[in-house]
Formats: sequence, structure tokens, C-alpha cells
Amino acid sequence: MAPRKLTYKNILAYSAGMAGWSILINIVSVMLIYIYLPPNNAGLNTLIPPVVYIGIFSILALIAAGGRLFDAVTDPLIAWLSDRSENRKGRRVPFMRIGWIPAVVFCVAVFLPLRLSESHQNVAWLLVTLTLFYLFLTIYFIPYNALMPELAPSRREKVTLSTWLSLAYVIGLIIAAQTPLLASWLEDLFLLDERIRSFQLSIGLLSLVAAIFLYLPVISINEPSCCPGKPALVSFRKSLGQTLRNYNFRLFLFADFSYFLAVAIIASGMLYYLRVLLDLEEAMGSKVFGLMIVVSLVFYPLVLYVSKFIQKKILVSSALIFLGIVFLAIFFLGRLPLPPRSQIYLFALLASLPVAILGILPYAIIAEVAQLDSLKTGLRKEGMYFAVRNFFYKLGMTAGIMLFTILTIWGKDPGDDFGIRLNGLVGFAFCVLAGLTFLLFKEKKIQHEITELMGKVEGDANNRSSGILK
Repeated sequence: MAPRKLTYKNILAYSAGMAGWSILINIVSVMLIYIYLPPNNAGLNTLIPPVVYIGIFSILALIAAGGRLFDAVTDPLIAWLSDRSENRKGRRVPFMRIGWIPAVVFCVAVFLPLRLSESHQNVAWLLVTLTLFYLFLTIYFIPYNALMPELAPSRREKVTLSTWLSLAYVIGLIIAAQTPLLASWLEDLFLLDERIRSFQLSIGLLSLVAAIFLYLPVISINEPSCCPGKPALVSFRKSLGQTLRNYNFRLFLFADFSYFLAVAIIASGMLYYLRVLLDLEEAMGSKVFGLMIVVSLVFYPLVLYVSKFIQKKILVSSALIFLGIVFLAIFFLGRLPLPPRSQIYLFALLASLPVAILGILPYAIIAEVAQLDSLKTGLRKEGMYFAVRNFFYKLGMTAGIMLFTILTIWGKDPGDDFGIRLNGLVGFAFCVLAGLTFLLFKEKKIQHEITELMGKVEGDANNRSSGILK
């Protein structure tokens, strides 16, 4: 049988799902804290009681942490069910078909509090809607990610598809980052009395855009034809245990966790950096994110070219360390001898290169790790690998949100901003530690074993074909 090729139809259809997921997850990352616990100069009411437990944990931080504990069960469970599914329509797409609509609905519901003032009712509402949002997004996204190793069989195809996924992710991020700007337009257009209504309308409209993107791979990818993987009929405990015992995968998880923790701090803090540290309007956030992403796209061809000659682990480690250095700039925002706009734009420009590297290469790395496992064991457990990775992604995002909310205790308002500035020191520490740790990743050994095992599989297939002909 001739090897399957990655087609542009599959690339575009598959990447659309990433764009939709990115819109939803980044709307929550960018807007959640700002809507429920805004600075005092934002023109918004605080919606949950500013209660702090053990001196550092706010209600919002505990809700986010509780959602991740729930994910600790649902992520690997859904992956296991997807890996062993014998549905004639495929192992992955049927799950995606179930998850996409509720994920969009509950994303919007998160930002529709029962009361527009401090209330414990809002705490209960947020706990329920946020948990259900993450549940249905997981039902969609874990099987979605597991399609990648089968859609892109070869090493270069994995890098190519990873590039498209990174592009789709940043497109979703750009769209989500337009929430404050769109809210400002809607507020002026409809002369809304309550500012939160303009944010709710903008979130609703952008969630509809996300819904369209999420649905495209569901109706476009013929899974039985392009991804004919066999069910992995292995117990849940064994599948999860084998995945977590993978040394290289554990190194990858730590680096990935640290990167997304840093992303969450930037996403959660951007509107605070603008309003509190630089005294700029929230709508500037759309331009800052846009500049960072557009410039990072300029680096994409360079990253693709360089990755042919330099190990991916070297590029990823260097990007993490450089991003950590960029994080230090947050501590000095508003104090540099530059105009406020120049300071935030310079921050975006410096962050664009590591964002490009860390947006492209991790998907290719984890796809290779999962591919080697399947070649060694004969079991296609891609879903479990991406489930564990997705859990650590969400753990990193949640840790970033929690750290940001904890740091606000030490100041989040103009003139009392030390907590916001501490973001830079925390981000620096995590990124540099992750970058140094990932240097232990054994990339050459993985690629050598994949080449060796694939050659053996092809040789066995040719021998069987010869035997049949004789």
C-alpha cells in the first residue's frame, strides 16, 4: 500500500478546529479575571467577593483549581474511550460532534453572571459553567488532537501540520484578543449604559465565529478513510501508566506546562499592564496581541528552515529561556525611559520570536513521542498522549491564572501595582527553569528508533507481499 499523503484539504479542515478552540480558550484566559475581578479604573463592578483564604488563595483561584482537578479525571478518561472506540465512523470525530456546541454555549454562559454586583450566586454560577465549559471542550479537543499523528505520517508532515496548527492557534488568539476593541465599538454603537453588556455581546459574537471553525473538521474529515487506526484495546490504568512512564514525555510536559503558565500570565495580565502600569486603554490590547502574532508569523519560515538542521529541543529550550528574559520587562513597564505605547510594543516585538518557535515545534515533538510508542507497543494510544498533554496545558494555564490572582493581593491598581509587576519575576523563573530542563530531552534517540522501527515494519510488509505473490 502506498503511504498516505497529507492533503491541503485535510490541513485546512483540521486547522480550523484549532482556530475555534483557540478563540474559546483565549476568551476565557483574557477576560475571566478582568470581568469578575476588574481593577478599580475599568468601569466594571467586582462580581465575586474578594475573599482570600490562607492569605493567598482567592475564590477565583480556587474555582480555577477545582476545574483542573475535574479535568484530571475527564481528560484521560475521554482519551481512553476515544483510543478504544470501535465506532464505524471513526475513533475521534464522533466525540468532536458531541462536544462542539455545548463548549460554545458554556463559554458564553461563563460571562453571564446572575447578578451584576458582588454575590455568592455568581460564585456558584461560575463554578458550574466553567466546569461544564472545560468538560465539553475536552470532549472535542482530546480526540481532535489524537488525529494528528495519523493525518501526518512522516516527520516533515508533522512539522508542516504543526505549523498550520500554530497559525490557526494564533489566528484564534488574535480574534479572541479583539474582545475589548469589539466591546468598545458595541458600547458606542448601542449606547449601552452598563459596560459589561458590551463585553458580553462581543464574547457572544466571537463565540459564534468559534462555533463555525469547530464544526468544519467535523463535517470535512473522513476519518475512516484518512485515519484508519485500530482501537487500542488496553485497560485505562495500563494506558495511562505507560504514557506517564515515558521519560522524554515527562520532560516535554514540564516544558509545556511552564510555557503555558507564562502565556496565561500574559493573557490574564495584558489589560492590567495597559490600564494599571501604562495608563492606556484596554482596546490597545488588541493591537499589542496583533503585533506580537503578526511578527511571529514572519518568523515561521525561518523556524521551519532552521528546524531541518538544528534539533527541535535546542530551539525550544532557547525560546523558553529568551521568553523568560522578555518576562523581566513586565516588572519595569511604566518606568522605562520610553513612551507607554513604545514600551508595550517593544515587549510584543521581543516576545514574537519565542512565540513562533513554541507555537510550531511542540506539536511535532509530541506526535513523534506518540508515534514511537505505537511502533514499540503496537497500540495506538495517541489520544492518551494528547490527553495528558492537554491536562498539563490546562494545568499550566490554570496555574498562570492562579498565580496572577494571588499576586494581585500585593497590588493591582494604579499606585498600588507591585503584584502586577511580580508577574515578570515569576514568568522569568518558570521559563528559564523549563528551558534548562528540556535540554535533557533525547530527541536524536527518538528519531533514530522511529526510523529503525518503521524500516522494519515496511520490510515485514514487503516480505508478506512477496510471499503472497509467490
